[in-house]
Amino acid sequence: MESLRQLISTMSFPKFPRLASGQSLIELLVAIAFAGIVLPALLTAFISSREGKSQQGKRVDATMLFTQAVEAVRSVREAGWTNITVNGAFHPALSGSAWQLVPGSEAVAGFTRSVVIDDVLRNSAGAIVSSGGMVDYSTKKVTITVSWTAPYTSSMATTSYFTRYLGNAGILQTTDTDFNAGSGDGTSVTKTQDGEVVLAPHGKGDWCDPNLSISSLDLPKSGVANAVSAVVGNIVAGTGENSSGVSFASVDIDNNHPPNATSAGTFDGYKTNDVFTDGNYAYIATDNNAKEVVILDLNQLDPDTKKYAEVGYFDISGNINAESVFVVSGSPDIGFVTGSDNTLRTFNLQSKSGSREQLASKLLGGKGIEMVVFDGYAYIAIAGVTQEMQIVNYNSLGTVLTITGYADVNGQAATGIAINTDGSRVYLSTEADANKKELFIVNTDAKTNNRPIVGSFEASGMNPTGIAVATYQKLVLVGHNGEEYKVINIVDEANPQYCGGYEINSGVNGIATLTEPDSDSYSYIITGDATSELKIIEGGPGGIYATQGIFTSSIIDLGIDASVNAIHATVTKPSGTDVQFQVAVAKPVSGSCAGATFLFVGPDGQGSSYFPSSGGAIPLDQDGTGYENPGQCVRYRAVLTSSDRNVTPVISDVGINYSP
Repeated sequence: MESLRQLISTMSFPKFPRLASGQSLIELLVAIAFAGIVLPALLTAFISSREGKSQQGKRVDATMLFTQAVEAVRSVREAGWTNITVNGAFHPALSGSAWQLVPGSEAVAGFTRSVVIDDVLRNSAGAIVSSGGMVDYSTKKVTITVSWTAPYTSSMATTSYFTRYLGNAGILQTTDTDFNAGSGDGTSVTKTQDGEVVLAPHGKGDWCDPNLSISSLDLPKSGVANAVSAVVGNIVAGTGENSSGVSFASVDIDNNHPPNATSAGTFDGYKTNDVFTDGNYAYIATDNNAKEVVILDLNQLDPDTKKYAEVGYFDISGNINAESVFVVSGSPDIGFVTGSDNTLRTFNLQSKSGSREQLASKLLGGKGIEMVVFDGYAYIAIAGVTQEMQIVNYNSLGTVLTITGYADVNGQAATGIAINTDGSRVYLSTEADANKKELFIVNTDAKTNNRPIVGSFEASGMNPTGIAVATYQKLVLVGHNGEEYKVINIVDEANPQYCGGYEINSGVNGIATLTEPDSDSYSYIITGDATSELKIIEGGPGGIYATQGIFTSSIIDLGIDASVNAIHATVTKPSGTDVQFQVAVAKPVSGSCAGATFLFVGPDGQGSSYFPSSGGAIPLDQDGTGYENPGQCVRYRAVLTSSDRNVTPVISDVGINYSP
């Protein structure tokens, strides 16, 4: 107030000529009016000056709190990405010498401070959007706010985006050793430089243009062959339709082009329902109730009679026929047999001689008409029940059998079963139905519960008897009636397409397919033709290079649970060629990637999309179902295509980037 008095004392007012007393009154009124205008303004300016200094001080303090919060969030993020993956409101707090984020906002020295963490959404082009996009699990939106109410209500805020790409690591596959650890269908690994993946060369035939130009073979006697199994250089067949033929016939196949087939030897005495060979031994599933499985030593052939020696057998107790047989080589070798009593049994093949002991049994939902065994599971085609396929897990000794999954496809009895190279797909054929399809592609990435159908195919009048996997993404379906040999293209699994076939006339009772080391591919079919039961059909890409091939990498174990960020590749693409990629990320099972389930996806997390040849960012997904990322176990899949059979794309290296 004293300052105000001093200010007023220094003010000068206008002087007027001395007038009469009335004039003095007017002067006084004018002076009062002038003071009424000026003094409030001066008082307001003075007070505002004092409050402005206070507000300025508040802003300085708020800036310090704000900067501290920003640095705290950076410190917390650098300590680990998972520290900022939970959405919500937080505030920074010291724990010892390290920052952490504590739930809720905080009040400190007249200020309110908060750190709000949110998901980030991106559209199909990768741009950040406010709604309608997919969650980007590799980016978090962080909004830091400091606010206060005195002397004026005010705040300061900033929004930042934090990513998980801190402390990146990488895996690079570039040598022939790296690539040979994977598997290919229609692809080959070369070593022109360090190591490359290319479309498979050679392959003179064309699966989609089958013909019977290769000489057929008449099996001994006049029996109707109904079972076939093959390894490189040897085919075995059995007869079971009548008693006129031999129980078993072995045929040698040379490596000429075209191959020559020569009858090697026979075995007789039983009616054969199925046959399996590992090249050294043959296993016959019979209707003999004392020896349901008969073991033949293919290295013991009488030179005079051309008969093989029976060295061992497996007897199922009771009046039961063996329906199908399969053998897995390992430590020990294990035999699998299904019986007419709807039961799967395992038996000891550590030795092949004499009576073999039973290891375990499991009652199935129906008669197991055919089976394939792969990587710890038996996949069994079931005849006459609603579950046309059942999956049975077995332990390493074959002493424990557990039904884990099944497939319910069309209500018709299954007739044949086949599996792809990594066990992720089962192909199932069923009896004909005028109103339903007969070929089904079943997703067996997981082995539990009801397995979903990926795609299906109408056999168009054929009554299928069997199915086999060919190379270059083809299946061969065989049977009776209509066109009895059909080739199906399964590049698009959801929509299998007929690509070629052949009318056999006498019907086809069984099929086996085989690719030789020099890449020549064949199917061996046994037919109702009494004078030439065994027929050979050449397959392949139909030219110098396949038009399409798929390469699947070996399992990459990162050693830790990590966010898999991106795939990149060095690819050479001549005109008319292309390469696309998919990636699978999975959690280990019991600490091992060997038992992990891999679901291959593209950039949108779907199995129908693909990364371009240059690669791209890998999506994250943590919803607990299907494809998951982060994970410890990684594989990639490359699809190579060419419209010109004279050229192939070349994959020189593939890299995977990941973050802890």
